[in-house]
Amino acid sequence: MSALNILQFMSRVIGILFVLCYANQFLYVLVALWRKRRKKQSPSAPIRRYAVLVSARNEETVIGQLIESVRAQDYPAEYITAFVVADNCTDATAQKAREAGAVVYERFDKRLVGKGYALNYLLDHIREDYGDEHFEGYFIFDADNLLAPDYVTRMNESFSGDCQIVTSYRNSKNYGDNWISAGYGLWFLRDAAFLNEPRTRLGISAVVAGTGFLFSREVMLRWNGWPFHSLSEDTEFTVRNILEGERVGYCGEAEFFDEQPTGLGQSFRQRMRWVRGNATVFLQEGWRLTRGLAGKNSLSCLDLLLSIPPAIVLTVCSIVVSVPATVLELVGGGPILPLLVTSAFSFAAPCLLVLAAGALTTATQWRRIRAPGWKKVAYTFTFPLFMMTYIPVTIMALFRKVEWKPIQHRAAVSIQHLK
Repeated sequence: MSALNILQFMSRVIGILFVLCYANQFLYVLVALWRKRRKKQSPSAPIRRYAVLVSARNEETVIGQLIESVRAQDYPAEYITAFVVADNCTDATAQKAREAGAVVYERFDKRLVGKGYALNYLLDHIREDYGDEHFEGYFIFDADNLLAPDYVTRMNESFSGDCQIVTSYRNSKNYGDNWISAGYGLWFLRDAAFLNEPRTRLGISAVVAGTGFLFSREVMLRWNGWPFHSLSEDTEFTVRNILEGERVGYCGEAEFFDEQPTGLGQSFRQRMRWVRGNATVFLQEGWRLTRGLAGKNSLSCLDLLLSIPPAIVLTVCSIVVSVPATVLELVGGGPILPLLVTSAFSFAAPCLLVLAAGALTTATQWRRIRAPGWKKVAYTFTFPLFMMTYIPVTIMALFRKVEWKPIQHRAAVSIQHLK
């Protein structure tokens, strides 16, 4: 078999894998667009005692606004306690958090670096000072987050014996800053509306995405704290709990706001960590997920197998294979025009699919996007460009050293500014 035939065969295999990885997402779109059943309200949901966990590294600019939004919840204030671990801080994060009303622990450890280690340190101190029975559930947020006033109330309604872990609707507080922040925002809105929402309707586990989620005391005790220390600790947390038989619930009525990066350098570093972290989790847990296809959470395991390996990896592989294949065909005297048309289509097709996904998300989530109308439209068309930057991000993540580094946040706005 010639080199050209091998490359053509590899291209067909990649195409088949691409279709398989996205087939379930096309189904999710149809489910999401189907008429929603009115959610049953649960006014009789028991009042539970919650701890809010925040890991913060030099976040003096934004930490106060998060704690204020926690304290402004319409949920009984005496049942919510905000805890902040000021992790290797060199600024006034600890002071600002205390002034806002949080219980603060300071951590200084340059050897075990990362959000996972900081959260485990925080939980160890909470358990030592309050005991294991004091709190019934634990929320995790990032320092730049803001919570809608009814956030905890809505999450409390969704928290039950069937759903010991619940994630929520992630919106952006700086969507309109530029095409990068809008790209992030549109991706997370799509993740909520067209992935986690239909997953929940189909009885499949939702997926935790970094921040804005709740887990029970029982889950915390099962893991004896927070032993998730990979570069993508959220994915690791999701996978390992699903393998233990848990199903992550989703509450679309519980809305929080997140600050997105606006610079390419910071964005590349963050997404390189995500890509490398997801790849590591997949390599570590892929076989167990495959075995889980015969277990209780079979559909959830299948969903994770199809979604954890970034589809952009397949896109990169497609480019790596198709470019030399095209060159070999041209050198071998193949017709130029058909080859150029085929190559152009191979690049344009993913871009058009991403544009369609972005346009659909913008249209359906229009009222919830905090940005002027013209920016909503304009940034829909830049969404494919944002997603295409995942190509160099993925290549660098696979071949360069990737470490956890904090993200700088500057959007110091209160929840009142986002109404």
